[in-house]
Amino acid sequence: MRRNRLARGIVNIVTLVAAVAWAFPVYWMVNSSFQPERHLLATPPQFLPARPTLEHFQRILTDQTFWQALGMSLGIALILVFTTTTLSLLAALALTRFRFVGRTTMVVAILVIQMIPAEATFLSQYRMLDGWGLLNSVTGLSLLYIAGLLPFVVWMMRGFVAGIPLELEEAAMVDGCSRLQAMLRVTLPLLAPGLVATSVFAFLHAWNEYALALIILSRNSAITLPLWLQSFQQGLRGFDWGGVMAGSVLITIPVMILFLLVQHRMTSGFVAGAVKG
Repeated sequence: MRRNRLARGIVNIVTLVAAVAWAFPVYWMVNSSFQPERHLLATPPQFLPARPTLEHFQRILTDQTFWQALGMSLGIALILVFTTTTLSLLAALALTRFRFVGRTTMVVAILVIQMIPAEATFLSQYRMLDGWGLLNSVTGLSLLYIAGLLPFVVWMMRGFVAGIPLELEEAAMVDGCSRLQAMLRVTLPLLAPGLVATSVFAFLHAWNEYALALIILSRNSAITLPLWLQSFQQGLRGFDWGGVMAGSVLITIPVMILFLLVQHRMTSGFVAGAVKG
């Protein structure tokens, strides 16, 4: 009994240390965003802002470039979430619930495509969009994100669909449902965690992606939020760290709101459809 308490105490301490190590960069980002410029690089560092200021946030919120980047990032993220979630659901249902010629080949192809480094296709993707006239556009970058992310989310959604017994649909069909009704009334509610996980993953990919956006978007009027953070580089003078930290805080807020909205669904969705079926 005493040994168990000691072991539990050690585990709690290690967990607490890991949590502090994980949370400290986030805290430092928020702390730095409220500090005056002259205090940001002070020695020793100030772990609490002595004179909190909103000057960095005011400068960003009055900058039209920030709102343009925010609108472009939101547009790309919404397109990516809707498209990849819908297509991955249909593809996962087809691969899991139906038998057809080439099914195994398609599954292997999805795995092989995921092994190709994304950087190896940047040049061909740039030339393709240039030929279509889709450089520096929401449509062009969204197409590339969808093509790059879809194989992974199909594989991920396939695991969720495969985890739902086919017998549930068959029982609903015995009770008078058609195949489509059985999927909509039984399978789809049980897939809520998978749909939410896929949507969150797609949103984060579109929201944080930097390398491909840097190549495809070359106009100052067409940038995403990660590219917008580059505007705080002041040449040989270094970085405007106050602006970087305040901008990072603002970029993080939509992600936090998203997780607050979906966290309940991610846990309750596992059993949401079992009673309805």
